[in-house]
Amino acid sequence: MIETFEMKPNFTYLGKKYDLDPRTIKKYYQGYNGKATTRAKPSMLDEYKDIIKEKLSYKGSKVSSLYFFLKNEKEYGGSYSTLTYYIRKHPDMKSNTKNESHVRFETKPGEQLQFDWVENIKMINKYGVEFEFNIFSTELSYSRMHHFNYSKYKTREDVLNNLVGTFKFYGGVTETVLTDNMSSIVNTNDKKFCKEFKSFAKDMGIKEKKCKVRHPYTKGKVEVRNKFMKWLIPYNYEFETEADIVEIIKKINIEVNNRINNTTGMKPILLYEKEKEYLTPLPNNQILEQYMNLSIQVKVQNTMLINYKGNQYSVPKKYINKTLKVKEFDNKLYIYDNTELIISHDIVANKKINYKEQHYIEGLQSSLKDKNINEIEELAKKNLELLDNLTTNRKKENNDK
Repeated sequence: MIETFEMKPNFTYLGKKYDLDPRTIKKYYQGYNGKATTRAKPSMLDEYKDIIKEKLSYKGSKVSSLYFFLKNEKEYGGSYSTLTYYIRKHPDMKSNTKNESHVRFETKPGEQLQFDWVENIKMINKYGVEFEFNIFSTELSYSRMHHFNYSKYKTREDVLNNLVGTFKFYGGVTETVLTDNMSSIVNTNDKKFCKEFKSFAKDMGIKEKKCKVRHPYTKGKVEVRNKFMKWLIPYNYEFETEADIVEIIKKINIEVNNRINNTTGMKPILLYEKEKEYLTPLPNNQILEQYMNLSIQVKVQNTMLINYKGNQYSVPKKYINKTLKVKEFDNKLYIYDNTELIISHDIVANKKINYKEQHYIEGLQSSLKDKNINEIEELAKKNLELLDNLTTNRKKENNDK
């Protein structure tokens, strides 16, 4: 009314009438809206805002995978709940994935091992190079103790090799193993395990069981854990080599086994201390080695190198883009073209790139046709020395970090 009739307000009169301080009435009359209910306080996540938005935009990315990445690679010291609250406050940040439910069932200690492939994973390094690989994923059903293993291929030999490595990791074997209709070990026609896998199961002293494909009520635990492989997504454009991927997977494996499980209420690593007492001892080394030494398929790169367990080994130039087989025995790597032995390399743990001098010279000859053999041999010797120093120094820098 005062504003409508352009009257001059009597704040003293209004104060007495409404039992308020005249100065308070005057303040509100002049436009005061009261104290702010919230403060514009900066968040510790503001510095990561662009990273969060970018990583959540990747298909399949989850907040849990982003939290793991920020904590391990960007030194984020806040909590998971702080991150989720920050994302809720910013509508432009949204995880590009859908939640799925999986039903669990329980087993006795040492009773069952579930295994599966996380297939056809693609990652891009910081130079734009795409890497495609698989992860052999296993879990002890009682403790939820998990083991992830990088694998280039998914052949029958890869399955048997990975299972032996898994049993060695756990320190024993379970009563049964459970998987789905894995094409490499299950016959297409009758949907039964192939004779090679049955023979393997007999040698290991286990019973093989098969469930329906993607039915969580029978194989739910390992499929739930496979979701943790989405933690790889934020590492796109952050790594350099295949060896870096292997190390990232190891980090994730440690984290998964040290997270409290929602069903058991305990960390898998702690329950595993109880379950390992119920595991059957491993077969003798002679049986294990016959499966560990199965050949593995590898593809030769344009650099005349093949990848094996994070290291690279050279072959002659004529095998570029061909698929070869490798076997490891007595700390040596043997490379075959079908049944023909091409070359062998000594396996040196801290040597990432292993060129035979004659292979390197052959590669230089095809690109430096204006130089004579003496010049090429001298250049090869210098370059190989520089390459050895580079990989050695990089390893030292990583250790210092």
